[in-house]
Amino acid sequence: MNVMNAIILDTETHTLNGKPIEIAYAPIEIHNGKMTLDKSQLFDQLYSVEEPISYAAMAVHHILESDLQNQPLYTSFELPTSTQYIIGHNIDYDINAIARCGVDVRHIKAICTLALARKVWPESEAHNISALIYQISKGSPKARELLKGAHRADADIILTANILMHIVHHLDISTIEELYNASEEARIPKIINFGKHKGTAISDLPRDYIQWLLRQDDLDNYLKKALETSLV
Repeated sequence: MNVMNAIILDTETHTLNGKPIEIAYAPIEIHNGKMTLDKSQLFDQLYSVEEPISYAAMAVHHILESDLQNQPLYTSFELPTSTQYIIGHNIDYDINAIARCGVDVRHIKAICTLALARKVWPESEAHNISALIYQISKGSPKARELLKGAHRADADIILTANILMHIVHHLDISTIEELYNASEEARIPKIINFGKHKGTAISDLPRDYIQWLLRQDDLDNYLKKALETSLV
C-alpha cells in the first residue's frame, strides 16, 4: 500500500472561498524522475455544509443540493496522518478549504502546479487545467473526452496528475522534495501585478516603493521574498 506522504488534492466549495462540499485526493510518488499516481487509493467524498450552494459555484462543479443529502458534515474530513506534501492547481485555495474543516495544515508543504506550469510554459495563452490538457495533447479528441468530467474534484485529480507528469519531466525532478523546492521558487513573482507600478519587474521597482510595500501587514509571503531579494 502506498503511504500517503504526498497527495494531489482538490476541493469543490459551496461558494467562492467557501466550505468544501467535495474533497478528493490520491497519493503520488516520484522515483527516478517518473511520477506515478495510485488511482486505486483515490478518495472522493461529498459533504454537507448546512448552507445553500451558490448558483455561481453550481455552474462550475454541477453539484446540487440534492447530492448532499445524507452526506457527512464537512467538519468530519481528516487528512491521512502521514501527509506531508499536498499538490494541486492553485493549491492554496484547497488548503484553505480543508483548514475550514478544522484540519491543521501548518505542517503541510504546498506544491502548486499552477505556479509550476507558468514556469514550464511561460508563453501559454492560459494556465488553467483544461487549457493545459489541450496543450499537452495538442488538441486531441482524447483530451476532450478527459475534460468532460473537469471541475469535479475526482476528475481534477487525474487531470492535475497528467499535467504534473509533464512538469516533472520538463524540470528533470527526481524527488518530491525537489518538486516542492521548484514550486517554492516558481511562486516567487518576477513582476508586480497591482498598484501604480503594475506590470513592472520587481527588480526595476523604486527602492522607496519596495520599502513601503514591505511595511504593509497583509503582504503575500512570496512577494515579500521577491522584494527582500531585490533590496540586496
